[in-house]
Amino acid sequence: MIKRKYSKLRVVLSVGGGGKGSEPFAAVARDPQSREQFAQTAFGLVEQFGIDGIDIDWEHPADSKQGEDYIALLAILRQYLPAPRYTLSTALPAGEWALQHINLGHAAHYLDLINLMAYDYSGPWVSKCGHQAQLFTPPVPHSPEAAISCHSAVSYMVNQGIPRHKIVMGVPAYGRSFTGTRGVGHSFSGQAGEEGTFEYRELPRPGAEEHVDEQLGAAYCMGGDGGFVTYDTPQTVRMKANYVRQNGLGGLFYWTGTGDVSSLTQKDRSLVYNGFLGLFPQ
Repeated sequence: MIKRKYSKLRVVLSVGGGGKGSEPFAAVARDPQSREQFAQTAFGLVEQFGIDGIDIDWEHPADSKQGEDYIALLAILRQYLPAPRYTLSTALPAGEWALQHINLGHAAHYLDLINLMAYDYSGPWVSKCGHQAQLFTPPVPHSPEAAISCHSAVSYMVNQGIPRHKIVMGVPAYGRSFTGTRGVGHSFSGQAGEEGTFEYRELPRPGAEEHVDEQLGAAYCMGGDGGFVTYDTPQTVRMKANYVRQNGLGGLFYWTGTGDVSSLTQKDRSLVYNGFLGLFPQ
């Protein structure tokens, strides 16, 4: 339906996802026959629905052998979905702890776009809370996780052979909550919201005060029922859009668009709208 209404829009089907969504990938990618069958099925779906390609959201190869299998899966998909007629993309995390298992230069040979999941740097799995999507690394990170940033991830990918124009930077349209804390670098006792998150459109929380760290390109609110909530704002998204434009990256994406406010009725507050203005200055 979307494709019929907007014929120039490229529509790509994403396969996988976090948690159980990615569990089958390791077994499928390990076996040549399974890889071929997967690629045939992917091509069939693309043709059946008249869409433009496939996105592989394997989160994520856990070791170097799975990294090799991942490359082999991309290679067979590219055979069935040749460029430029079809788009083949993937989603990858920002941490070197995950990216180190993949030969990124080889992956880039088969891929049109790499959706860099530039978020979830901090969450309930860390011992001290931090920004979940900071643009730049703090001068003195309080933990290894706090050293991860959009810039550090982009720099690592480029150094590993990924062309800048293929990297699309992700923006979270949600915030991560930490309760019982004094903020970045401090311990916490729990989380609020749905599984520790609030949609961006629900932020800042009632009674909370919103702050922007212009040095790091990060925002948060303190107070109310969410405690410390780390998220992006129009100001930080414009900073990221400027970074993307100045560094020749492929653009921005949002996870997920439904978490944003309306770009029609609340333009000043919309992440998507402000990201667009940052990418294409008036």
